[in-house]
Amino acid sequence: MRRYLPLTEEEIREMLTEIGVKDIDDLFAPIPEEVRLRSKLSLPSPLTEPELIRHIKRLAQKNAPLADYSFFIGGGAYRHFIPVAIDQLISRSEFYTAYTPYQPEISQGTLQAIFEYQTLICQLTGMEVANASMYEGGTALAEAILMARRINKRSRVIISEAVHPEYRQVVATYLQHLGAELIEIPVDETGKTDYDKLASELNDDTSSVVVQYPNFFGVVEELAQVQSTLKERGALFIVAIGDPVSLGILKPPSDFGADIVVGEGQGFGLPLSYGGPYLGFMATKEKYVRQMPGRLVGETVDKEGNVGYVLTLSTREQHIRRERATSNICTNESLCALSAVIYLSLLGKEGIREVAIQSLLKSAYAKEAISRVSGFKLRFSGATFNEFVVESEDEPGEVRKRLLREKILFGIPLGRFYPKLSKALLVTVTEVNTREEIDRLVKALEG
Repeated sequence: MRRYLPLTEEEIREMLTEIGVKDIDDLFAPIPEEVRLRSKLSLPSPLTEPELIRHIKRLAQKNAPLADYSFFIGGGAYRHFIPVAIDQLISRSEFYTAYTPYQPEISQGTLQAIFEYQTLICQLTGMEVANASMYEGGTALAEAILMARRINKRSRVIISEAVHPEYRQVVATYLQHLGAELIEIPVDETGKTDYDKLASELNDDTSSVVVQYPNFFGVVEELAQVQSTLKERGALFIVAIGDPVSLGILKPPSDFGADIVVGEGQGFGLPLSYGGPYLGFMATKEKYVRQMPGRLVGETVDKEGNVGYVLTLSTREQHIRRERATSNICTNESLCALSAVIYLSLLGKEGIREVAIQSLLKSAYAKEAISRVSGFKLRFSGATFNEFVVESEDEPGEVRKRLLREKILFGIPLGRFYPKLSKALLVTVTEVNTREEIDRLVKALEG
């Protein structure tokens, strides 16, 4: 490790002494021993350029083209139709760098696109101000929780067990050394958060309450009931959005008193792409804007009255003293945010609503059909959007293997996240799934 550090041995010893560890290896103690590499990398001999090209092509042929499969997987990454205009427009030379500008005065087009993105996120969520996007949904949620702690100076965080489990892992990592108390609330038989249990855990030290809408099980939470329990306690209400397309038909979180709304914007014009890059969105009330992390683009006028765009309220560690920064996130996923802008602009309000309705209706059709198949039953009774949980008499892994042979990608086994749901699968249906695909899935399950 030392050969990568451009420091003298004496400087290294001084720093280690200052932070109270004996060796650089001590800094990696949290990494489990069984996954740490203790030997040199076993690399093959060099290849010529033609050999390397052939090797890469052979590896690529092992991939399964998504277009050849029926796809019923979601859980935070969704297959929606992507208009071809998006790739064409984001490939223009003005845009194809994914980084935010550091010379905003000569980047007016990029700043205007980001400003339009912020505007659209506010319209979708009903909130008053949005930032220029975050890294992805999980860190956006963690940053929202830190933001709430800065606002009310409290340490306790209550989060629903029905929030995406990987988001909750990110949150736990962020909070583990901050003296915060993280309380998880279970779900009831409907698949919704246990609101009575949530209310019993509230106290005067509660900084924020977090629920997902719709939640990880696809069930639509009753945000009004959550908000009613928070009124007297002063805790901030954070709403996480898994698939933002749902906002095409669901009431916006602002209607239920949300203080901060975050989520993953991948559903707006971004391909699945092996899990990234994606974008996290964040929106809040204007009175909290100075505590909002990330970048913010504002609209102004120059001395001649012409409209111009600027980066504003730059309270990040690169601009001010680190201990006063709202976040160390000093960039945004500009290219991904641009894809979202183009997607939302092309479809418009009615287009997004139509995508949401198609997802809802097709999911409901699949949900009802699968529930009639012998050996399968619905796990939760709550109303859903485009995802639902089914339990199988057979092992979920075996079910998926059998369907894979028929080129059907079916569900996410929930046992890895929820031991009590070891027989359950999270199934997703969007507007791109045809009735013929759903019928073929049901027939395969019956077989």
